[in-house]
Amino acid sequence: MTLLEASGGTALCRVPYDEKLIGNPETGVIHGGVITSLLDNTCGIAVGVKTKLVGAIATLDLRIDYMKPATPKQDILAFADCYRVSRNIAFVRGLAYHTDKDDPIATCTAAFMLGTKSFRGANLPAKEGE
Repeated sequence: MTLLEASGGTALCRVPYDEKLIGNPETGVIHGGVITSLLDNTCGIAVGVKTKLVGAIATLDLRIDYMKPATPKQDILAFADCYRVSRNIAFVRGLAYHTDKDDPIATCTAAFMLGTKSFRGANLPAKEGE
């Protein structure tokens, strides 16, 4: 995976096509787990860019809807947008595609935990009683 861009709560990454990543040798299609990992990582980067937190950012929930198989021999791009950050959780939307965001291979929504209780104290204002 290569990070191509990251700013303003968004991230763009790429996984180059590689025969080692094929899920079905008969079709040459990249394994769905590669796409899942690409989206999860891209979403996490978008959260890090948006929150400027250094350290633990953990995936709490990741829902992926596969729209179509990836096209063999083509790189896969992933774009993610961290659209909301609460005190403890960041929310992200993302998609994987080849060349056109309007023709996605998969889309996702995700939620990420922002650090641990002891870690949060260094980065976020503490609530009364914490």
